[in-house]
Amino acid sequence: MREIPDEEADRWVESVARDWRTAQLEPLERALCEYAVKLTCEPWAMRRADLDGLRAHGLDDTAIHEAVQVIAYFNYINRVADALHVDLEPGMPPYPPA
Repeated sequence: MREIPDEEADRWVESVARDWRTAQLEPLERALCEYAVKLTCEPWAMRRADLDGLRAHGLDDTAIHEAVQVIAYFNYINRVADALHVDLEPGMPPYPPA
């Protein structure tokens, strides 16, 4: 992963949060986002080729396992929050957008 100067970091994070598909991402970052979307939205469709794609970007099994843990935990905790109607943090827009 690349280093982002502090003065650019907030703008970069904003661009990724707004739409990672149009953000300036390195190939590995883009591959991880694509993997996360598929694992989140279509977990039943995951195939060995998805792992091979991450390996092609230089990730080893440990790094892939860590990525899967982060993605899965994020999905889990959001489902718990949704189920319990946890209030959004101040400034967070509702999802789906009104």
